[in-house]
Amino acid sequence: MDEYFKYLEDLRQSGVTNMFGATPYLMGEFGLSKYEARDILSQWMKSYERPN
Repeated sequence: MDEYFKYLEDLRQSGVTNMFGATPYLMGEFGLSKYEARDILSQWMKSYERPN
């Protein structure tokens, strides 16, 4: 998971895409299915959530 999260963080910092559109980037980079990529992206986004 660390490799995916690092890739997503690098992608976020690059400003190439809005992160809600990152699924195809994950699919292309890692050969993931749409569902796998969405799940990883969802987990990455949740890692940014702050507790109340």
